[in-house]
Amino acid sequence: LGKQDYKKTRPMLRATRLKAEAKKTALGVKEVALVLAAILVFLLAFYAFFYLKVSNEVDLDLDPDEN
Repeated sequence: LGKQDYKKTRPMLRATRLKAEAKKTALGVKEVALVLAAILVFLLAFYAFFYLKVSNEVDLDLDPDEN
């Protein structure tokens, strides 16, 4: 009887093992979201830095007496 139960659950054990291995190797949604958020913050900071730098240079180039 014990062997019969073991043979019945063997595919279930294999499926459980494969599922656990897939979980170990798969990236989670949380990790992907964190990486995307970090990239977005970096790009926004990069854009803001150059936007402020260029806008300050344009203001300095304009002569108030020119108009």
